[in-house]
Amino acid sequence: MHFILGSQSPRRREILSYFNLPFTQVASSFDEDAIPFKNNPMEYVLILSRGKAELLRKQYPDALILTADTIVYKDERIFGKPRDEQEAFEYLKTLAGHWHSVFTGLSLSYKDQLFEQIEETKVLFNEITDQQIRLYQQTLHCADKAGGYMIQGPGGLIAKRIEGCYYNVMGLPLNALENLLKKVGIDLWKHLKG
Repeated sequence: MHFILGSQSPRRREILSYFNLPFTQVASSFDEDAIPFKNNPMEYVLILSRGKAELLRKQYPDALILTADTIVYKDERIFGKPRDEQEAFEYLKTLAGHWHSVFTGLSLSYKDQLFEQIEETKVLFNEITDQQIRLYQQTLHCADKAGGYMIQGPGGLIAKRIEGCYYNVMGLPLNALENLLKKVGIDLWKHLKG
C-alpha cells in the first residue's frame, strides 16, 4: 500500500517518521485561500484537509492519503501562517497572556473511503514583552507556522499551559492519527520505532 503524507510540513513528516511506516511526502496544490472562514473552526479545518485529500486522490487513486490542516483560533479569529514579520509580531502580542485553541482537521482517503477527525488543544501563553517577542522571532523563525509560533524545543518557552494533545500543536495529533489509521487496518502500535 502506497502511503502519502499530503503535506509540506516538516513537523508532520517528523511525527510520522516516529513509526516504521514508509510514506512519501507530497504537497497538495489545493488553494486554501479560496475557502472563506465562516466562524466555525472545526468545519473550516475539515474543509481544507478534505480539499487537499480530494485533489491528491485524483493524482494517486490507489494510494492511502493523509492530509491535515491546523489553525490557531481565538475570539472568533483565525491566526494562520503570518504574511510577514509584523503580522507574526501582532499575532504573538494578541495571544500573549491568553488562552487560544489549536484545531487540526485530519482526512484519511483510501480508494472510495474518506475518514476524518478533528482535534482541539487549548494553549495558554505566558505574558511576554515586545522585546521577548522580537527575540523569539529573530531566533526561532516561525513564519511558516500557524499563529507564528512553535511549541517544540525552545519555542515552548512561550506556553504556560497546554490542555490536550501536544502533537496537535505541532500539526499532527497522534491519537487522532491512530484512530484514523485503524479504520484502514493499520495499527500504529505495531509500527513503533525504537
